[in-house]
Amino acid sequence: MTTIDTPAQPAQRVPAQPEPAAEAAPQAVTGDPSLIGLPSFIVGSVALGLVLVGYVSAASVGASLAILVAATGLGLVIAAVWAAAVGQSAVAGVFGIFAGFWLSYAMLVLGLTHDWFAIPAADALDTQGLFLISWLVVIGMLTLATLRLPVAYTVLFALIEAALVLVLIGTLQESSDVLRVAGVVVFLFAAVGVYLFFSSASQATGGRALPLGPPLVH
Repeated sequence: MTTIDTPAQPAQRVPAQPEPAAEAAPQAVTGDPSLIGLPSFIVGSVALGLVLVGYVSAASVGASLAILVAATGLGLVIAAVWAAAVGQSAVAGVFGIFAGFWLSYAMLVLGLTHDWFAIPAADALDTQGLFLISWLVVIGMLTLATLRLPVAYTVLFALIEAALVLVLIGTLQESSDVLRVAGVVVFLFAAVGVYLFFSSASQATGGRALPLGPPLVH
């Protein structure tokens, strides 16, 4: 029998598989955390200043706590986390320290007025002194450690330190006059905070930073 040769079938090509799309890199966190941190700090400062100058009676020392906890403390914690996320370690440290200050102040007032810590009434004054002296050390340390920042920040920290000294004196001497002076100093550092916020807001909206002065240490 004669065999019939059949033509060889062409090899079938396997369709090329599309390469898997590269996973998109997560978008980096950006922005300026001071746009939250500074207003949070300012509103707490204004509230504390009003208490110190006698806008409310001495019996209403807790009048500022709603702001200090729900706005200032919370806002500064958010700002500190944001600053850490964008790699601004110094800014995160500053906001974190002040978050600790305001939240611990609120805890002190609540604890003393509600007897949470079982502190005898005779020791309440010294307890406030302990709080203020401890924070005087930390804010003084912060002031010295940030002398490489523009001088506006040094002025801010120095005014906070001065206000704490006056509050300490006024508290231990039970002098409402000294506490009123402390309240005025609190308003002054709140005003510096407003200036710093305007500088940050100007940059965030496409403008230039306001002059903040050269650092004292280069």
